[in-house]
Amino acid sequence: MHAGSAGTLADGRRRSDTALELLQAQRPSAWPRVLLDRAGRYDADGAFADAEAAGAWSVWREVMSTSPRAIIRIVSESRLRGRGGAGFPTGDKWRTCHNQTADQKYVVANGYEADPGALLDRTLMELDPHAVVEGVALAAYAVGATKAYVVVKSTYRTAVRRLENAIRGAEQAGYIGIDALGEGFDLQIELVELQGAAVLGEETTLLYALMGKKPLPEQRPPYPAVQGLWERPTVVNNVETLAAVPWIIANGSAAFAKIGAAESPGTTLVQLSGAVAHPGVVEVPLGTPLREIVEGVGGGVARGNLKALLVGGAPGGFLPADGLDIPLTFDALEAAGAGMGSGTILVVDDSACIVDVATLMTRFMNDEACGKTIPCRIGLKRLTEIGERFTSGLTRPTDLTVLRDLCADVRDSALCGHEYAATNPLLSGMRYFPQEFEDHIARGTCPAGVCRRLSVAAALA
Repeated sequence: MHAGSAGTLADGRRRSDTALELLQAQRPSAWPRVLLDRAGRYDADGAFADAEAAGAWSVWREVMSTSPRAIIRIVSESRLRGRGGAGFPTGDKWRTCHNQTADQKYVVANGYEADPGALLDRTLMELDPHAVVEGVALAAYAVGATKAYVVVKSTYRTAVRRLENAIRGAEQAGYIGIDALGEGFDLQIELVELQGAAVLGEETTLLYALMGKKPLPEQRPPYPAVQGLWERPTVVNNVETLAAVPWIIANGSAAFAKIGAAESPGTTLVQLSGAVAHPGVVEVPLGTPLREIVEGVGGGVARGNLKALLVGGAPGGFLPADGLDIPLTFDALEAAGAGMGSGTILVVDDSACIVDVATLMTRFMNDEACGKTIPCRIGLKRLTEIGERFTSGLTRPTDLTVLRDLCADVRDSALCGHEYAATNPLLSGMRYFPQEFEDHIARGTCPAGVCRRLSVAAALA
């Protein structure tokens, strides 16, 4: 999976520690910008005043003249859905938290990218950290939270530095802290660096890590908006979700709702990787057909022929080459067996084996699982073992049936999203490429020529 090396910032400067290249030149000019509207218009390492001149914190300076309920209504009417993968309506989550009675409420911005090679949150936090921090402040005001956390991977050193500068600048300007804006509203925002398994991307697991407990997922309900950090109402949103809020309030819910698809309005960040001609990150209106993204922006496959797309990262699903006309929406992708997930689209050409790639993704999900439940701890391991029998030529006649049944068992008993989605690569692979799985069993051959039958002679060679 292409993870990128030296990235190119929107203003042309190159940094070895910056995320993937922004695909600005290939992006249609008619596509609106929401999340990266200010990318390159100010130096993210520069003075706080430069960010303000580019439009940062303009909404926050006026927010106290609007009631928290009005802010929640605007976000609800925009139909903004969470960009962390699940797509839950943001306004509904905020309203639930707002309506709780508690001595303390919290907001947690989840910038912990769990998928291997995914760099979308990192790109956003590096290029416009003020959008993230201002979005956190707006969420806190709306739900009545006086404490907020921005969680980021400790290895994202540039993002960490720029987020710290944004928080410090907002404190020095009097925008957050004690008596923010002189309006009697107290808000402390803290940056937290974490490092661990991919399951930390799940919201209840993340909350346990923040509390210094063993990071394990928790049964829901109650949901964090009712009982989260230290059993207090807590809003957990992906950083991309929160970064859209200042634009929505500044431009109105109707303007946002007009962008993209009716059931999934607005824009989202997409990362193209794999065998694509132009890998990188691009802001895309939701509802855009995958063909326009992969071929129009990414330039199609670099060589050979398009075989499949893995949409949503390691827990995502495969789509065949004739699925390019599926729109990029939560509902359409789920119906097709994929998902929004991390926002990555891995382009697979005809030199790759679907069975091999699906097994690789399943192995990653197994290795990164916390193992709290038996179906996850044992089921994912068995799924990986069966997949490896396919790729090593040691399959059994019943493996395909066992694979389907075990995937269903793991899904039906899943405690968290990590466990539920871990079966997606194998399930979607069997759905769209059944002949490839059959060939590995019936003939012991790999159509792509990737998998090799194990033998004693080969092992001793």
